[in-house]
Amino acid sequence: MKKYEFTGETKTWYGHVLRQIRAVVTFANVDKGEIGGWIETEGNLSHDGNAWVYGNAWVCGNAKVCGNAKVCGNAKVCGNAKVCGNAEVCGNAKVCGNAEVCGNAWVYGNAKVCGNAEVCGNAKVCGNAKVSSDSDYVVFKNCWSSYRWFTYTRSNKMWKVGCFHGTGKELVAKAYRDSERSGKCYEAIVKAMEAIEEAMP
Repeated sequence: MKKYEFTGETKTWYGHVLRQIRAVVTFANVDKGEIGGWIETEGNLSHDGNAWVYGNAWVCGNAKVCGNAKVCGNAKVCGNAKVCGNAEVCGNAKVCGNAEVCGNAWVYGNAKVCGNAEVCGNAKVCGNAKVSSDSDYVVFKNCWSSYRWFTYTRSNKMWKVGCFHGTGKELVAKAYRDSERSGKCYEAIVKAMEAIEEAMP
């Protein structure tokens, strides 16, 4: 059963004719009749699952959004990219090439995921980060207090932990304000990442 139809509204982006979608059934947090974003063909957005393209977001080329994934804001997914699972791509983010965003991963802000990169699991790529290969980001788990996942992006040397986004120095300072134990643990992780950066070409 189809979950959306085309409204008849179109726009062109670099030769791609994008068509606006409208929900024909209620699912997840999308109501029947709700206007969605823009896709080039039905192959861009699966009729199965709760996947949806919102607002001014675009999906074109051979790109595919499926599962329970969300593409929203002014985000663009193009080329042969795939957004699946419970992943979210929003803000001004762009996913292109053969890249894949999956699992519980989020890509947002002005971040770009391209090439053959796969951003997956609990990764959070944001700000002006650029991920073009799997070695461009690292995901850690806080195993000493909150048990949350946090992400380091190598292109801009920034850390994303919960609502915090900043440098390693800022992260360590914030952690010490929380507790001595937390500060020492985060400091060890930041220093380890710095050592890895030096060792990598």
